[in-house]
Amino acid sequence: MANIDWPTMPLEGGVLVPILGFGTGTAWYKDDPNDPFNPELVQVLKSALAKGFTHLDAADSYGTEREVGVAIRESGIPRDKLFVTTKVLEGWRDVPKALKESLERLHLDYVDLYLTFRVSRYLLHNPYVIPTTEDIQSAWRGLEAVKASGLARAIGVSNFQRHHLEAVLETCAEPPALNQLEYHPYLQRSGNYVAWMQEKGIHVSSFKTLAPVTVAPGGPLDAVLSSIAAKHTTTPAAVLLSWAIGNNVIPITTTSKGERMDEYLSAVTLKLLPEEQEEITKTGLERHFRWWGKAFFEPEGRS
Repeated sequence: MANIDWPTMPLEGGVLVPILGFGTGTAWYKDDPNDPFNPELVQVLKSALAKGFTHLDAADSYGTEREVGVAIRESGIPRDKLFVTTKVLEGWRDVPKALKESLERLHLDYVDLYLTFRVSRYLLHNPYVIPTTEDIQSAWRGLEAVKASGLARAIGVSNFQRHHLEAVLETCAEPPALNQLEYHPYLQRSGNYVAWMQEKGIHVSSFKTLAPVTVAPGGPLDAVLSSIAAKHTTTPAAVLLSWAIGNNVIPITTTSKGERMDEYLSAVTLKLLPEEQEEITKTGLERHFRWWGKAFFEPEGRS
């Protein structure tokens, strides 16, 4: 494994999360989690680990936990050198059972972070599949139970809006350590939502951070990103990742190409000037683009 001095962010309880993660959704997502094992993904993950990534992001609904587990085992990297996140979706009614099944697929004894919807981290994955506020609160108690049992070092949520989080905070014994959601310059979340979470001690992780150059090119940021990238002898993608990190957001990205892995890793040490950070933020507000969950929001809703 490449020797990278990884910057981290401290979650509650002293858990340190690397500020850039390698994802196993999007291109690797399986329509049916029981679809055949994907050996190509194993090789990609082993390459990412060899290049220096230490933070792997999975979910039961992606259908890729088995591949993550095999890649970790075949990499030979000690478990305590890695940070593994996974998420629960359909299993929210019985979180301990769902996590144990994820751990079996991952061949791990624990995760670092467990999220409801979206394993070092376990996340509650998607509030929109949970019928009521009371059910969200009940699901969160399940996450608190797996953390207390030692199966997850930290717990959080994914794709939660402010009212979902407020429902959790109303009854929780332990607040979410993190919320993973779509975040990029074209979707900065209205109502100071990101700042509100950070003030509450809830860290923010992002997916689709590269949207302005991957799924939404041709917008007002194109020239800005190219200009800033040229000044730093880097790429627009690395600039976007650095912008997120500069906002204390932990981006999750993925690729099958080794040169792209190197490009993304370079964002860890890339430091944008304050005026460059601000220019990206202000220019991004000129356009609205949402990739995930359009059915849950108004067409121009930026929350």
